[in-house]
Amino acid sequence: MSGAAYFIARRFRGRTMVPGRFTIMLVVAGVYLLLATIVRLGLWAQLPGSEGVSADALPAVLAAGLLYDCGFLLLASLPCALILWLIPEGLWSTRLCARLVHGAFFCCIYTLGFVSVAEWLFWKEFQTRFNFIAVDYLVYRQEVTENIWESYPVAWLLSGVLVLSLAISFGVRRRLSAAIVCSQPFPVRTRYFFTLLALALLACILLDQAPREQFHNAYSRELASSGPFQFFAAFRNNELDYDQLYLTADGSAVSTELRHRLDAANAVLFDPDPQGVYRHIDNPGAERRFNVVLIMVESLSASYLTRFGEHADITPNLDRLTGKSLFFSNLYATGTRTTRGLEAVTLSMPPTPGRSIVKRLGRESGFWSLGNVLREKGYDSRFIYGGRGYFDNMNAFFAGNGYEVSDQSSVPDDAISFSNAWGMADEDLYSFALSVADADQAAGRPFFFHLMTTSNHRPYTYPEGRIPIPSGTGRQGAVMYTDFAIGQFLTQARHHAWFDNTLFVIVADHCAGSAGKESLPVERYHIPMWVYAPGHVVAEDYQRLASQIDVAPTLLGLMHMDYDSSAFGDDLLQGSPSARALIGNYQYLGLLEDQQMTILEPRRRVEQYDYASPEAVTLEVAQNSPYILKAQSYYQAAAWIYEHRLNDWERRQLPALHSG
Repeated sequence: MSGAAYFIARRFRGRTMVPGRFTIMLVVAGVYLLLATIVRLGLWAQLPGSEGVSADALPAVLAAGLLYDCGFLLLASLPCALILWLIPEGLWSTRLCARLVHGAFFCCIYTLGFVSVAEWLFWKEFQTRFNFIAVDYLVYRQEVTENIWESYPVAWLLSGVLVLSLAISFGVRRRLSAAIVCSQPFPVRTRYFFTLLALALLACILLDQAPREQFHNAYSRELASSGPFQFFAAFRNNELDYDQLYLTADGSAVSTELRHRLDAANAVLFDPDPQGVYRHIDNPGAERRFNVVLIMVESLSASYLTRFGEHADITPNLDRLTGKSLFFSNLYATGTRTTRGLEAVTLSMPPTPGRSIVKRLGRESGFWSLGNVLREKGYDSRFIYGGRGYFDNMNAFFAGNGYEVSDQSSVPDDAISFSNAWGMADEDLYSFALSVADADQAAGRPFFFHLMTTSNHRPYTYPEGRIPIPSGTGRQGAVMYTDFAIGQFLTQARHHAWFDNTLFVIVADHCAGSAGKESLPVERYHIPMWVYAPGHVVAEDYQRLASQIDVAPTLLGLMHMDYDSSAFGDDLLQGSPSARALIGNYQYLGLLEDQQMTILEPRRRVEQYDYASPEAVTLEVAQNSPYILKAQSYYQAAAWIYEHRLNDWERRQLPALHSG
């Protein structure tokens, strides 16, 4: 590595192309480009063979990646170039300046090495380059730092980066010293600085053309990206303007299609705004005021269940529960992060582009929600989180949408038997929920608890002695402990007075991984859901395609509750709901229906896949495809309704509400 930097510096020193002090930037550039290429090849080598990037496609990926790397270098080097341009000759040649340059060079190389290691760790977790998830993680330094420290040999990795940085700095020290003593008049420096400035502006234009978008394989697009470039781009891309970036249809056509899809037998549309969806839901039968305990399980992919092919028997309690519950075997998460699952189940809304509504500070509150509906009916609507509720803005989101909030800080220290970077063990979370439920029972108040677990998360640590797999040894152990804690909770709950009048709902927030060769690999969004209530809910395997946004309407339907709704989801047990799933990430918005996936993408692009065969087949997109309008009816409408606050909780009081 130091040899490459030396060669570059030697080739361009003197008065050929980049004389004098600007040689320092070229040395750094050589090191960065070499490191970036090594990282890209290393990430490529980790890809799964059946879904990865072929060796034939790799040169094109590397070429696109080199373009991104050069563009990032040009943009990132401008502050350094400004300093090199402005420092006068008299100051530049001093011993103090020389020491500062050597120190700054070492810090720069160490930072490049640190970022390279961070990219590798991030890829192992998410199979993507840096995106706004990485930006979010900087906000929550305590949880993230502790998680990384507990999960990886951080000391060894940082020591390796230190040794490598020292070796590179030592190898090029003479080149740097020569650049420092080289005289370079101000007019010459001016010419070089403005040349770099022009090239940086050109890079902005070229990178805006998104060369990585030429690749249909999502892994190819990620490899072609530049991690640092993606990181800084994420600061402005945490919320995306739907109308500006996505293919749109006439608003009236979108509204008509959506209302048609929501027009179930028990729904009366009444919203006077033609693009609103507020309506009155008239569920038949006498209202059943069950308690509801909704457990959202961290990263519980359907593939962990024996039912879906897991042979390690890591979910024995959930496997047994499947035959005793209303089990939804064809349910799909709306996103790839916890906040997306919370948003979908709580608000019954499709994912809107950018970060989830949970994390949109100042714009996360006051909406129709499952908690608001049940609170208005006299329930103790409560969000109970095993971690710290400030993480991902959960406290503000739930408190602003009809819930009381209890998190790790609400639990006495002596009631927490185990905790890690993300929060207390699941069994401690459930013990706390039991005590709060007992208090509500004593007060004669029905309760709705939305629990969010943390144990099935890296570093995969949990109390020892609960299961045969030692703590901290990997995901399988965390899944098995998660299953153990749920089984223990249900066993304990049977001895409480409120058990016989309670619906237990268990659903995942998202899958353990979401990467694949398609933009939205469907199998990476498949999650399970159980509704368990002996004597009240008949055990059944519900196999129709369904979405997380259907959870709230289905639960309210099970309780025969009438209510006013702006939910996008269907009551899966009432009428003839559309068999469809809505899945996405922060850019791609997908509708799965009739075994066809339609994906709305930025730059007004559309992709379609046929899932009728085991391998997804890319379809030629027809502009008049009815599935495009169906997808727009959810996503374009959701973006409009959110932007114009047409799903505000207060809008249920519209005069047209019950006018018939």
